[in-house]
Amino acid sequence: MRVSPAHRSVLRMIPTAARTALAGRGRLGVYRLLNTIRGWDTHQTPVVDVEWALDQLGLEFGPELPVALIGHSLGGRAALLAGGAPQVRTVVALAPWLYPGEDVPLRGRQVLFVHGDEDRVASATRAMSVARQLEVENDVGFISVLGGKHAMLRRHGVFDGAAADFAVSTLLHEPVRGPVSAIMQGRSWLEV
Repeated sequence: MRVSPAHRSVLRMIPTAARTALAGRGRLGVYRLLNTIRGWDTHQTPVVDVEWALDQLGLEFGPELPVALIGHSLGGRAALLAGGAPQVRTVVALAPWLYPGEDVPLRGRQVLFVHGDEDRVASATRAMSVARQLEVENDVGFISVLGGKHAMLRRHGVFDGAAADFAVSTLLHEPVRGPVSAIMQGRSWLEV
């Protein structure tokens, strides 16, 4: 099934993209990717769409352009799985839907997980497990959003703000405030 631009999951990322663009103050290009199909299957996954988008960015801006991937749910999973591309510096996984023991091929990246503790769709426990695996070869932070659910509507400012601040901090090397500031100063696991 094709993805509709009016689908709730697509619309949900508009505030995240807007907050990231605003935080970048004109120094970050923010692009939202509309996947070709809905869901995940063995023939076509959102990872293929992310790889296509990275190729397009490379053609337009050059292969050395540093990139932050920000994704929600299956988009968070796709960001993690595509995050090993050479131009990717940063990955933000918002309430990522992951399999237990998911093998995420990242090395040398800055990775942030933001997950609601009341998420009943994507397992925070699975996300924590993957985050712990990634800590071996990456700088990983995990923000647990108290009262946060999968749609990220409740406490949306924490989800959107963390994604924007992490992109600004890791790509532009600017100081930020709030939970991401604590992550950048070495705290790996936070509840907010």
